Amino acid sequence: MQTVVLAAGVGSRMWPLTASRPKPMLPVAGKPLVAHTVDAAVEAGATEIVLVVGYEADDVRSFFGTEYAGVPVEYAVQAEQLGTADAVRSALEVLEDGSFAVLNGDALYDVPSLANLYDGGPAVGSFEVEDPTSYGVLKTDGSGYVAGVVEKPSNPPSNLINAGAYVFPEAAHGWLLDVEASERGELELTDVLSRSCETYDVRTVAFDRWLDVGRPWELLEANEWKLSELETRIDGDVSEDAELNGPVVVEEGAKVRSGVVIDGPALIQSGASVGPNAYVRGATLICEDAKVGHAVEVKNSVLMEGATVGHLAYVGDSVLGRNVNFGAGTNVANLRHDGANVKLTVKDTRVDTGRRKLGVVIGDGAKTGINSSLNAGVVLSPEATVMPGESVTRDR
Repeated sequence: MQTVVLAAGVGSRMWPLTASRPKPMLPVAGKPLVAHTVDAAVEAGATEIVLVVGYEADDVRSFFGTEYAGVPVEYAVQAEQLGTADAVRSALEVLEDGSFAVLNGDALYDVPSLANLYDGGPAVGSFEVEDPTSYGVLKTDGSGYVAGVVEKPSNPPSNLINAGAYVFPEAAHGWLLDVEASERGELELTDVLSRSCETYDVRTVAFDRWLDVGRPWELLEANEWKLSELETRIDGDVSEDAELNGPVVVEEGAKVRSGVVIDGPALIQSGASVGPNAYVRGATLICEDAKVGHAVEVKNSVLMEGATVGHLAYVGDSVLGRNVNFGAGTNVANLRHDGANVKLTVKDTRVDTGRRKLGVVIGDGAKTGINSSLNAGVVLSPEATVMPGESVTRDR
C-alpha cells in the first residue's frame, strides 16, 4: 500500500531544537525520528513511501534518497504550511489509484497495530488516554467503527484519540480537493476522515503503543522507547577497565575510556568519546562526535552531534543540541524541590510536562561557562551564552 508520511512541518513546539533542522529529522536512537515511522510502515506492509516535505526539505531527501529499506521513495512538496489535508493534497500527483495510508512523520507506532491498520480500510488508528481533552477524539458506534472525530472537546465522547494513522479509500483523492479552511484557518485531514465515515464503515484500530513526538520532553520519551530495544554491540574502542551494563551499543569509531561506567540502554555513536571516569545511565543517546569528559555524569539525556560536556559536570533528563558546549563544572537541575512536575516553555507558554524529572533544552551552539548552573525547565536559544559561575533560572 502506498503510504504518505507527513514530514513538512517546522516543528515550532520543539523549538529551539528545530531552529535549523526539521522536527522529523531529530535524533532518536541513532536515526531520525521519521525513519522510525517509515521503518514501521515498511514492516507493516507499505509498498511505497511518499514523503511530504517542506521546511529544510533537503535534510529529509539526503537521508532517504530514492529507496529506503528496499522500498521506493517519492517526494511531494508542501510549499506553505496550510494544514494536514493540504499536505496530503500535495501528494496527489504521485498517488496511484486505489486506497492509500497516511502517517504523521513525528509519531511512533507499534508495528503489529500498524499492520492491522493496513489489513483493511478505510480505517483510523486510535489510542486510549486518561485525559483526551487536548486531542482529536474519536466518536465510535460501539461495534468497532468510527462515526466521526471531535477536536479538543470539553466533554469527550470517548477516551480514544486520533493517532494520526489512516487508510483512506480511493474516493479521498477527490475529497481532498474539496476541503475548506477550518476555524483556525487550516485544511484539516479530519474533514476527509469525517467524509469517509459518512460514506463507508471506517474501522478503528487501537494501537498497543503510540507516541506523538511534538515537544522536547517527548523526544526524550521517544529515545526511551527506542533505546530500550537495543541489543548490546561493541564495535568501537572500549577500555578494558570500563564497565558496561545492560544494552549498550558502542559504534565503530567511538571511544569509551578508562574508569567509565555505562548503565544502559545507551548508544554511543561513531566519533563520540566518553570519559575517563564518566558515568552514563538511563536511556541516553550520545550522537556522532559528541564528547563526555572526565568525571561527568549523564543521565537519561540526548547529546546531539558535536555536543561537549566538560569535566566535573552533571546533565540529567536533558536535550543538548548540536555543538553545544558545557564548561567544566556545569550542573543541570532536573527536579523541583516542591515535588511538582517541571514546566517548560512551548510557543511562549509555560506547559506542565507531566514529568517530575526534566532538566534543560539547549539550542544548537549554546555555551556555558565553568561552574554554571541551569535550573530545571530552562530553555536556551541557539548560540546563547552563560557566564562562568552564573545561575540560570529563566529562559534565554
